[in-house]
Amino acid sequence: MTTATLPSDTGSTAQTPGHGQFALLKQRRFAPFFWTQFLGAANDNLFKFAFTVLVTYQLQIGWLPASLAGLVIGALFILPFLLFSATSGQLADKLEKRSLMVFVKRLEIGIMALAAWGFFGQHIAVLLACTFLMGLHSTLFGPVKFAYLPQHLGERELTGGNGMVEMGTFVAILLGNVAGGLIIAVPEIGAHHVGFACVGLALLGRFASHYVPPTPATDPGLVINWNPVTETWRNLKLAYGNTVVFRSVLGISWMWFFGAVFLSLFPAFARDVLHGNEQVASLLLVVFSVGIGIGSLLCEVLSRRHVEIGLVPLGAIGMSVFAIDLYFATRGLPPAEVMALGAFLSVPAHARVLIDLALLSLFAGLYSVPMYALIQMRSQPTHRARIIAANNILNALFMIASAVVAGALLQLGFTIPQMFLAVGLANAVVAFYIFMLVPEYLLRFVAWVASRLVYRFKVRGDEHIPTEGAAVLVCNHVSFVDAVLIMAASPRPIRFLMDHRIFRQPLLGGLFRLAKAIPVAPQGEDPEAYEAAFARAAQALREGELLAIFPEGGITRDGQLQAFKGGVIKILERARADGLSIPVIPMGLTNLWGSFFSRIEERHGERVAMVRPFRRGLFNRVGLNVGAQAGAEGATPDGLRERVAALLA
Repeated sequence: MTTATLPSDTGSTAQTPGHGQFALLKQRRFAPFFWTQFLGAANDNLFKFAFTVLVTYQLQIGWLPASLAGLVIGALFILPFLLFSATSGQLADKLEKRSLMVFVKRLEIGIMALAAWGFFGQHIAVLLACTFLMGLHSTLFGPVKFAYLPQHLGERELTGGNGMVEMGTFVAILLGNVAGGLIIAVPEIGAHHVGFACVGLALLGRFASHYVPPTPATDPGLVINWNPVTETWRNLKLAYGNTVVFRSVLGISWMWFFGAVFLSLFPAFARDVLHGNEQVASLLLVVFSVGIGIGSLLCEVLSRRHVEIGLVPLGAIGMSVFAIDLYFATRGLPPAEVMALGAFLSVPAHARVLIDLALLSLFAGLYSVPMYALIQMRSQPTHRARIIAANNILNALFMIASAVVAGALLQLGFTIPQMFLAVGLANAVVAFYIFMLVPEYLLRFVAWVASRLVYRFKVRGDEHIPTEGAAVLVCNHVSFVDAVLIMAASPRPIRFLMDHRIFRQPLLGGLFRLAKAIPVAPQGEDPEAYEAAFARAAQALREGELLAIFPEGGITRDGQLQAFKGGVIKILERARADGLSIPVIPMGLTNLWGSFFSRIEERHGERVAMVRPFRRGLFNRVGLNVGAQAGAEGATPDGLRERVAALLA
């Protein structure tokens, strides 16, 4: 394996062109970490499922009825997430992360050695204690796992890296469950083999962790607060301090609520609704896991290797659509005898059920991966792990709430298909609420649709767009959707300084208000509004935001680049007065003249747009070329115009 130089927390480590997320598996900064977390997740699930099968089918334990065994084991595993996530988040911020991973893997070896003894002698109390301890193992590993990635991956790699981890986790869960069920079923010696397998996986995980590269502590001076109650509250307040991050945390927790409903109901769904045996229940788990994995991997492809939160609304829509369709797909299924896997697959109506389930989970992958990446990118490095710990706490609470709500609805007489319908409708409501609270998700979704479904949009030089700090973006103005396309090219939100007349457009005006665009009127027309706009622009730069301006002052009426006005210079002068040195990034939009949103049509002597929807057909090729930062000598109207003109050549 090759050793990679670590990027800074917020820096951008560009990938070699043509290399995607799978290339990370050949690099030391990612591969040992990936296999460490993969083996840990597989071991968790092999142990838990084998133990559940043991006490459900093979042993008769008076004080642990078979009907409650799965619930008790699941609750014991989740409990440490509630008790110790806050402490584990502090440890991940304070300590060097490789050392912490190695410690956790050593702990896993000890726990699995104890579990092997429990399996050999069928000591149920010991195995229950090991369940709790493996939950503690996962609790300690969770924050360090997600805090590790931003220290080794650049912004362009973060979505792909998270997709690989999410895919690996669900594949590990699937393989662990399958292996646990198969091994424990071996007559007489199955329990012994489970013990050997658990110890073997723990040893492999420890071996993989040895090759994880050193990862410096982000807050080595942190004083540990060992009180889990007060520290949990403090972690939640840290997350709440950043609105976008906190809403993303809630969004991920909701996804776990949503997913837990389906996972918990699969056995009963297979038996009572689909009339299938245990093999059919296993098939549902396989389809769900594969769907999550594919959706997670698709995130990088669909996001052009940026953290593209525009995929989150797309994921939410798909989750609701296919959860609701799953209800309709099962309504007409006739009563039948219990079917094995072959008989189940021979029924045509079951294909729709499996397709719904696969697409539902695929869209769940599209929903969750960008949210995880956004939390990693937008959280302050010094307390990133503690925010992830807060997320783990809320995930556990939402999963517990999911079990309670599902149980209550079943007691009230809801059928399982009705449960799927209810959770699908609830997902639509929750998603709409989150997107209204954080319009950035909706804006990015609109930008994603425009740049991939309306146009064939190609971006060159987007590495010049800063991933942190204030900057001014200057661009030619060709159409009414220029701002939307620029949004699609940027990994960060952008504040636009825009002609106030565009806000009169019913749809675009509402969109730009959501984006907190700054309307500017000509000085001669409304001097007060003119000054207010530049004051707001200066405030945005002081707060470290990206500010975009179209220096031509309006949309071109002949397709030619117009003279640049002096507004951009006024912005830079105000920034210098505030003690800021602001980089200026030139941009050039290409091939938009002649599109539906450009003023190419003439009506009554006026150049107008949006009158012939298909004048250039579908999927027009358009582009954005981003240039290198302009120096102080080039930050003049004529100098910037020359730079933009060069990008259009």
